[in-house]
Amino acid sequence: MAKIRLTKEFGFETAHSLLGYDGLCKNIHGHSYKLFVTVIGEPINDATNPKNGMVMDFGDLKRIVKEQIVDIYDHAYVVNSRENIDKLQKLNALFERHIVCDYQPTCENMVTHFAEKIKRELPQNIKLFSIKLHETATSYAEWFAEDNE
Repeated sequence: MAKIRLTKEFGFETAHSLLGYDGLCKNIHGHSYKLFVTVIGEPINDATNPKNGMVMDFGDLKRIVKEQIVDIYDHAYVVNSRENIDKLQKLNALFERHIVCDYQPTCENMVTHFAEKIKRELPQNIKLFSIKLHETATSYAEWFAEDNE
């Protein structure tokens, strides 16, 4: 049976700041992220299965990515856990939605984190092939399974 790749696109707005960075991105700023999630598998070949002919229902992929990424990160402020303790303590008062992560919240680290979250939720017969995370219209990071095996 042929291996087929499916891709679904998502969008969300997120703010972050980069601890110790030597440019403007050390300050809080936001991005309109575009996330492209690609899975790979074989289409179901069972006439009695309501998903016959599909690798995966796009609705199922949408649910996974929305629950694991979009619903969490949309309109949130992402900050490194090594940030100044005073700043971290004020987050609850300043930002209703914030995420304190154990990594520098760069596009590169976020795409890696997202890949791990999505992989855990996919059905056994479906593999995560790649993720592309656009931070701006012209800048993005990509994660490929073959590079991370």
